[in-house]
Amino acid sequence: MDKKYKIIGGVCGAVCIGGLAAGIFFIQDAGRKQTEDLAYVTSVSSMNDMSGTQRLAGVVESQKTLEIQKDSEREVKEVLVKAGDDVEVGTPLFTYDTASLEMDIQQARLDLERAAGEMTNLQAQIQQLEKEKKEASEEEQFSYTTQIQSAQMDLKKSEYDRKAKEVEINRIQSQIDNSTVTSEMKGVVKSVQNQEQTGTNMYGDSSSQAFITILATGEYRVKGRVNEQNIGEITEGSPAVVRSRVDEDQVWTGTYSAVDTKNPQNNNSSMYYSTGTEDSGQTTSTSYPFYVDLESSQGLLLGQHVYIEHDTGLSQREPGIWLNEAFIADLDKKPYVWAEKDGALEKRTVVLGTYDQEMMQYKIEDGIDSGDYVAYPQDFLEEGMKTTHDPAQAYAGEMEEPSGEEISSDEEISEETLSEETEAITEEETPQEETIQEPAEGENSSPEL
Repeated sequence: MDKKYKIIGGVCGAVCIGGLAAGIFFIQDAGRKQTEDLAYVTSVSSMNDMSGTQRLAGVVESQKTLEIQKDSEREVKEVLVKAGDDVEVGTPLFTYDTASLEMDIQQARLDLERAAGEMTNLQAQIQQLEKEKKEASEEEQFSYTTQIQSAQMDLKKSEYDRKAKEVEINRIQSQIDNSTVTSEMKGVVKSVQNQEQTGTNMYGDSSSQAFITILATGEYRVKGRVNEQNIGEITEGSPAVVRSRVDEDQVWTGTYSAVDTKNPQNNNSSMYYSTGTEDSGQTTSTSYPFYVDLESSQGLLLGQHVYIEHDTGLSQREPGIWLNEAFIADLDKKPYVWAEKDGALEKRTVVLGTYDQEMMQYKIEDGIDSGDYVAYPQDFLEEGMKTTHDPAQAYAGEMEEPSGEEISSDEEISEETLSEETEAITEEETPQEETIQEPAEGENSSPEL
């Protein structure tokens, strides 16, 4: 009888637990029908070439720069060029005012004539004194000697003054002859400062303090700027790529120079390129120039605005559509990807080409293009499954908290729940089990023989 009750109790417990699990399954299944599964897809273009690479803005300028300073003690009469003008060797750039120099040289010439006249007089005086000394008595010899020595000293002083005036005249004459300053090389005028030291610059760069700056034509380099936030991105000698703003496929290669921290510029803008929007009050910073020395500048224009990027080696790779191998299923047999079409997944066969071992990417010869979106292969994906470009939507169903009446899965039955079921079964079994009776007082607890 006792064994019978135990068997019945065990069967009832199993039925209860099984019913609970079945209930959980049905509740969960009903919950899944309320939230439709979405497959997250990512763009093929984000895996190709330089997508996501940090970019700095740059401008093409000459490898050689000629900076002409103005004589601070002289006045400029006329500036003969402006920013953007082409110049040759010997092209007049500006002229100095020579009116004051003309007056100075006239005065110097008068002083020179006066000194020459004094020297002539002194020489005649010395000759006369020496003649008189020969005829003078012995007592007068000492007086004549003193006068002659004094006249000779005055003659030397006059001769020195004459030579000094000649040097001064030559200097002034040279300034007059060179009052027109000319270019020493062929190039283009980058900037011209006016009399108040505020200049016009064809590239909008006001950092140079030269009166006229000329960029040589021929080999070019690219100038960029970094601020305190991105200065660490530039490493001297590391490879760089210069990319056209008009044609993304037109690139030039070179190496970074060291950042010129000795020539900071405070401004409210940065040449750092970003697609995001920021508060203008937060972009005020100090910028520092750096340069990219190009292997070849063929095709670049002086003053052209370009993008500067780190050279990751992708610029040397053959053009085409490249896809991370993790997104390609069944690589060894019939490669395919889960691609988006009209907002739903489809299994699409692809033709593989070259394999880039460093980037772990395959070149796709056929099947997808850069405008497609693909999903990471997973077991639950199926054709016709709705897609999303927002990862938050794709995982929303998994992140939702279940209500108090639902249990998310069969495996999540807590130990507490099982314990309660076990106790319920035990309580039903206990009254049917045999109990050991305590012997009454005075009775023998041992069994009768």
